[in-house]
Amino acid sequence: MKTLCRIFNVHRSSYRYWCRPKEPDIERTIKRSLVSEAWNVSGGSAGARTIATMVTNTHNVKLGRWLAGKLMKELIIVSCQERKHKYNRGGNERIDIPNLLNRQFAVTKPDQVWCGDVTYIWTGSRWAYLAVV
Repeated sequence: MKTLCRIFNVHRSSYRYWCRPKEPDIERTIKRSLVSEAWNVSGGSAGARTIATMVTNTHNVKLGRWLAGKLMKELIIVSCQERKHKYNRGGNERIDIPNLLNRQFAVTKPDQVWCGDVTYIWTGSRWAYLAVV
């Protein structure tokens, strides 16, 4: 060991310090479990700032957003915020489809005029199309 330390220009005391078993940091382990729990409660959508606030408020454990972010990296968890849906605006009127009704909605008997529309609705997990006649 003495020869290797001399060859690599490392002090023997540094090598011994590096080799000694590290004691687990109990406080950090507790904070890691609280971060994981808060992330699960949020359904995976909370980021470091929200998790830090949740842990501090619910468990009275002081946790900053930077430490929360580091612990999230250690746990390999990320915030998965869903992007807001961008609605498409209606374009110009279709020239190839004639407007036979011409906004005259007063009909005298059934089955004279039929009208339909298509839209999409958020169902909680995905978008679904709704066609109405």
